[in-house]
Amino acid sequence: MDHDTRLSGLPAPPPQGAAALPPGTYDGTLVLVTGGGTGLGKAIAAEFARLGADLVIASRSEDHLRPAQQELGTRVTAAVCDVRDPARIGALFDACPLPDVLVNNAAANFPVPAEDMSAHAWRAVVDITLTGTFLMTREFGRRHLAARTPGSIINVGASYAWTGGPGYAHSAAAKAGVRNLVETLAVEWGPYGIQVNGLVPGLMPHEDMTADIRGTLEHAADQDRRQPALRVGAPRELGWAATFLASPYARFITGHTLVVDGANWQRRALVGPPVVPVRDQMGRDPFTG
Repeated sequence: MDHDTRLSGLPAPPPQGAAALPPGTYDGTLVLVTGGGTGLGKAIAAEFARLGADLVIASRSEDHLRPAQQELGTRVTAAVCDVRDPARIGALFDACPLPDVLVNNAAANFPVPAEDMSAHAWRAVVDITLTGTFLMTREFGRRHLAARTPGSIINVGASYAWTGGPGYAHSAAAKAGVRNLVETLAVEWGPYGIQVNGLVPGLMPHEDMTADIRGTLEHAADQDRRQPALRVGAPRELGWAATFLASPYARFITGHTLVVDGANWQRRALVGPPVVPVRDQMGRDPFTG
């Protein structure tokens, strides 16, 4: 069926470098972004930097950090840290002033049918995505509670935390836990001035997507036409949402997860399409045990 030429979708975002908040909104503010050396984490860090923030970007890979540090500017500290290791997290916080904002973006993911998933694969994704988010959040929360200072936490999630994610059982389960942390800790720590929110990106292609995820997307042509917005998202749109959630203009928003995906996760067909098992979608042979 031909596409209706009257459909235009949602308008394109403002250009790269535009800011959604007043200049200087984050002057004197330190923002820590895990997984901040690449992809959407770097895009989030860039928008905080444009608004005056000092940055700490953390990654397990020093190779990811050096180019990002040069790109993001002079007020950026790069830190190698494994978010699965409480001792290394403590050392990271000891090495810099207490951040005002923590963005938990570090995660792991790759598509695999659940029956093929090894215990190691499960642990690798859950330990980084869920346990790492909790350990970073706990360290941030403990230090602000002890100092009696306010703070803001943003946990980057995924829409399949609500819907389930065939082919991504490990990541979907971990992201469901991340979303629950948002709702739990917002109540626990709100009385102490710490807000906790979630942020969910839609399809926002970028140069740092892993080869397996890029390959999955390439199996389905014309990604713009597969979104209700009739376009994919731009990474800077996630950055604008993050800077708003942690800003003085969103102080009464906590325990909320903001989905930035052009309504893609809510789409439903009047008549469901034929079911194609995940194994078939991945081109895998039948499971034999």
